[in-house]
Amino acid sequence: MITGESRIEDILRNSPEKARIFVEFGVPCIVCGEPFWGTVRELCERYQVDVNMLLKKLNEDRKGA
Repeated sequence: MITGESRIEDILRNSPEKARIFVEFGVPCIVCGEPFWGTVRELCERYQVDVNMLLKKLNEDRKGA
């Protein structure tokens, strides 16, 4: 489960396809080809994104889509 304290680089290492979700929310998760260093919460605070909405989308089960 991805939480606010999950590190961006770990998420993208394990599930690179999730980068598109960050982009959908208007937040960059890749800087100069490298994952953003920090947590989901830090990224959301920096770009004024609702952390709960982003986490919900990141944790959705794609099988049900």
